[in-house]
Amino acid sequence: MGRHIIRRILQFIPVFFAATFLIFYLVFALPGDPIAALGGDRGVPEPVYNALVSRYNLDDPLVVQYGKYIGIWPDADPSCTDDEELRQQINRGEAEAETCFNGVLQGDFGESFSRRDVGDILRQKVPTTAKLALMAFAFETLLGIPAGILAGLRRGSFMDNLVLVSTTVVISIPVFVLGFALQIMLGVNLGWFPVSAASGSFYALMLPAIVLGATSLAYVARLTRTSLVENMRADYVRTATAKGLPRRRVVGKHALRNSLIPVVTYLGIDLGALMGGAIITEGIFNVPGIGTEVFRAVRQQEGAVVVGIVTFLVIVFMVSTLIVDIMYAWLDPRIRYD
Repeated sequence: MGRHIIRRILQFIPVFFAATFLIFYLVFALPGDPIAALGGDRGVPEPVYNALVSRYNLDDPLVVQYGKYIGIWPDADPSCTDDEELRQQINRGEAEAETCFNGVLQGDFGESFSRRDVGDILRQKVPTTAKLALMAFAFETLLGIPAGILAGLRRGSFMDNLVLVSTTVVISIPVFVLGFALQIMLGVNLGWFPVSAASGSFYALMLPAIVLGATSLAYVARLTRTSLVENMRADYVRTATAKGLPRRRVVGKHALRNSLIPVVTYLGIDLGALMGGAIITEGIFNVPGIGTEVFRAVRQQEGAVVVGIVTFLVIVFMVSTLIVDIMYAWLDPRIRYD
């Protein structure tokens, strides 16, 4: 297992650079001038325009821009020096900035055109989105897997049909419709939940978490049911039953553990998606999370913010897939990595 984890971590290196470069290219290679857009109809004075272009490396080739952003290309940056007086002289153009490596690999995700550090934005927004994602993840896991197990063990029964029909209905309803409907019914009419989740408290995030996890819950339930039904027909389950093992042991130790492999795969990917912050859900309930920040950054053409947040999410996805791989060996003893 230890060797496999080391191999997976080494595989993350090309995946990280390929994914982040693609994201960087898609954001900064688009037509348009974000610096000119800052001034609107009035425009930006030429000295200010040139200073901003130089500060954000927009006059460099795209590959060089990416290298400076990641931190593998040296950059002349006033922040390299600890001398405050020298830093002010550099900003006034009275001295040259030192060459340094400063980027994502050093923990710096860049800054927006409004001089906001993207790292600070992540520190402000990630806790709220993480709380919302974990609540939605718990909701879909704690309800979806038991519902799928009950439906799979009682195939063709009322419970099975109820799970199939209800999950089909949930999957068929668009998220924005479900969000507005539950907001009006449970928030406005019944008053069970706050209409807005701007406070970011646990109670305020309950309704957005239900909306965010509803569709995933339906997929988890159906996936668990299908996988369990298939495994209950397998030869090893019939053999365990013929040996006289209790049904609880046959289902719990043999059939269910193998049935959860595709479910765990889906949940691992879905956790990364939930951490991405659902823009629609966060917009409906006014959640101050990553999704809302990405939407604001796209509207204001803050490319550095978009790239910084998505780069962080790439790291989240890679870690979640590593955890899924580790869980495979725990669920199925036949899987060995070493």
